[in-house]
Amino acid sequence: MDMILSVDPVLTDIAWFLVVGLVVVALLLGGFKLGQRVRAKEPPPPTTEEQPHLPDGGAVHEVREERDPVEIPEGGLRPHEMQGYGNFGSTTSAHPDDVRAERESGFEQVEGPGPHPQPGAPPDAGRGAHA
Repeated sequence: MDMILSVDPVLTDIAWFLVVGLVVVALLLGGFKLGQRVRAKEPPPPTTEEQPHLPDGGAVHEVREERDPVEIPEGGLRPHEMQGYGNFGSTTSAHPDDVRAERESGFEQVEGPGPHPQPGAPPDAGRGAHA
């Protein structure tokens, strides 16, 4: 006798979902175990004594200095003609107050109290509510 088993297609789909779910769970567990093994082989975190410490002179502070201006030719410079790294071979100024005053001479200093209107603002801007 030949017996043909017929299984409902919905049950077949459910079985496949279960099989795929079990495979995903197995892969996740395998990855977790592999991660544990790799972590066990790593050196432990550094102790407090092994951490970096401040230098004997204390923390490093910002240094502000004025540099002497360097003239750049009209046609500019090619990379092989440049000196230094970004500072163009400039030197620290012997007269920093003069260099700073010359550099800032192009800026207007607005006199008087209170807020001042921005360039292009309406005539009454910046005068407050009781002007």
